[in-house]
This record gives sequence, C-alpha cells and structure tokens, in this order.
Amino acid sequence: MVVDLGYGDAGKGTVVDALCATRPVHTVVRFNGGAQAAHNVVLRDGRQHTFAQFGAGTFRPGVRTHLARHVVVDPLALAAEADHLTAVGVPDALDRLTVDSEALLATPYHRAANRARETARGADRHGSCGLGVGEAVAYGLAHPDEAPRVADCREPAVLRRRLAALRDRLTAELGPLDAPPVDDSLPAYAAFADRVAIVDRSWLAGALRAGTCVFEGAQGVLLDEWHGFHPYTTWSTTTFANAETLLAEAGMAGTAQRLGVLRVTTTRHGPGPLVTEDPALPFTDPRNPTNPWQGRFRFGHFDAVAHRYALAVAGGVDGLALTHLDLAGPRLRMCRRYVGVDRLDSGPPGDLERQAALTGRLMRARPVLESAPGDWVAAVEEALGVPVLLTSRGPTAEEKEGPLVNAFCRGRAPA
Repeated sequence: MVVDLGYGDAGKGTVVDALCATRPVHTVVRFNGGAQAAHNVVLRDGRQHTFAQFGAGTFRPGVRTHLARHVVVDPLALAAEADHLTAVGVPDALDRLTVDSEALLATPYHRAANRARETARGADRHGSCGLGVGEAVAYGLAHPDEAPRVADCREPAVLRRRLAALRDRLTAELGPLDAPPVDDSLPAYAAFADRVAIVDRSWLAGALRAGTCVFEGAQGVLLDEWHGFHPYTTWSTTTFANAETLLAEAGMAGTAQRLGVLRVTTTRHGPGPLVTEDPALPFTDPRNPTNPWQGRFRFGHFDAVAHRYALAVAGGVDGLALTHLDLAGPRLRMCRRYVGVDRLDSGPPGDLERQAALTGRLMRARPVLESAPGDWVAAVEEALGVPVLLTSRGPTAEEKEGPLVNAFCRGRAPA
C-alpha cells in the first residue's frame, strides 16, 4: 500500500512503477481520488505519462488496473488518458482495466459546478484541481440513491434521468453551467460501458489471491478530508483506510505492507499551510507548473513535524520511500519543531472545526530550521522513527535503490 505522507506530489507514481518493475504484479488498485491525480512516470527510453486514473504500473506488460468503489471515475477523462497511453506505446491499457460498478461518476456538470464555486471564492480559493471530484462526492453524500454511478453507464435511460436531475439541481443552486446537454454525453458513457470490464466488489478478492497487488493512493495524507488542514483539503480519504477496508472485505486484513512516500523537500500545490516554505530554495518542477485552478507549486524545507502528524493519522507505516534525493544539498534543511505550535495532535475524524483551528495555528507558526543533514536517509529515519526502504534520485525505476528494489538492480529475481 503506497500512500503520500505530505501534501501530494511526492512521487507515488514513480515508486509504484518501480515496484511493478521489480516483481511480478497482478494488479494496481486505485483506492481513492479520481481524475485529479497526476502520477508522473518516466521510462529509461524517455517515454513518459502522467497517470490519473490508470495505475502507475501500466507501462509494465500485463499489470492490470482496478478502480475500486472509493474512486470517482471520469469515463471521458479516462478515454483521453487511454489515447495518450496508446501514443506512448501502451495500446492495451483499457483491456487491463476493471472498474467497480458502485464507484461514483464525475461528469461535466460536476466539473462545471466545481469551477463555478472555486471562481466565486476569489482570493479565498481552496486550491481545487477543477475536475469535479469533490463535487461528485458531495452530491453522492447528499443524494446517495440518485448520484450517477459506473453501473448506470450500462443503463442509458437510468443514467439520462440521473444526469438530468444532477444538472437541474446544480443549475438551480449555481445558475447556468458551462456543460453540454445531457444527450451529448450519453454515447461516450455507453462506449465506456461497452469497452471496460465493470465488476462488482467481489472481483478484487480474486485478484488479491491471483498475485501481488499494489494499492496506489492519490494525493497526500496532509490533504485528507478529515485529518488534513481544513478547508485546504480534498474530498477523499487519503490514508490507508480505504485500502484496509478492501483487504478486510477480501478476508486479507493486515496482510499488506504499508509504504509512506516523502520528498526531501516538503511541497504543496496551491494555498494552505506550508510552514517550512522558503521562496529562496532554488527548485522548480516542470511537471507541476502553476495552473489556474491549483495555483503555484510551493517548496519548503523537510517538515518532520508535519510528516510525524501524517504518520500518526495514517496509523503508521512499515517503511518509507524517500524521493528527490538529487535535490539534497547545503541549502535544503530540516525542521523538527515550530515556533508557535508545540505539537500537532490528531483528532477524531469529522471534527472540521478542530481542523480549521489547527490550520489557523499552522498559518501563524514558524519553522526552526537545522543545518542540512550530512546523511539525509539517516536523518529522516531518526526524525520519523521509520526505516527508509526505497530511495530515489531520479524519475526512472533504474534510479531507485534500497531493500525493495535492490534485487532487481543487481539483476536477480526479487524476493
């Protein structure tokens, strides 16, 4: 199970790709988020793809993707992603895809409503990706029996009725939406249902028993819907909780290894707390440019305080994947404590007032920065009390080292 212990963008995709390159993997299971994920994978031959809904192991022949019921599925974006994969030499991505019939659909109406709300916030934007994932979750909570779901793509009359009701409710609330008529989208949903294997929740148990599976999380624990720093969060559970639920349902609770992913730089996209932010750090990330919805990609020194909090709310990990070690240098430092905040304590899920108060404290906190560690791996292990099992100094699988991949790097079959 691979989860980001920061604000996202730590390198989950490249880690999942490396895991799939170093051992036989049956399926990559996506267990949260939706089309707003952006997991970049680069191959040694220069091919690259930003994985949104397909698992980041898809470049590896035979590795399947399963979108579990906790994923918000966007069939229109999925088709465009499949087209790009075909262009970079992976023509069978859709053949290796299964989708849970209970998963919510993200539609053009959700996307339009998402963008309308975010635009209306003006300077108080939350940093949404603008793809309607949170809007789909909110609508599903408000109208659980009427929210469009993947299974509805096989029933055009049902889907049409639910899309029309969705459009009418959102239009009544927000005014006219920048989205096409309902009938314009129906052929694409029907094509999705014809092309993709739509399965029930029992499918995953068979996959888990057929071979190794990698559970690929989206976004980061510090953006979690209940434990993140409200309101700068996602409408998704970004901890291991969904994956653990799926394993328990399959009779395999507690059998998976927990891997937390961290950059040596603590980063976030868009507004919200980033206590160690330092505009003087000489870093850029061409794969995370400024965009009109998320805003600027921000860099900070390694924030052990925030990452210890992420470990606590996630329930701990068995090991860490430490990425972007090629950026480590004398200007990059470590923070183990703040001025203005003694510690970050996790609270019960659902108390958003508590999380908003914590956000306010973090916006006023200041980091205490130590000198650059001589050995980043040892320093991170000591600061977080967890072993580093994989390190990354570049985007390709061949630039990964550590117990999880060393057998592959030496040309032997991995254990």
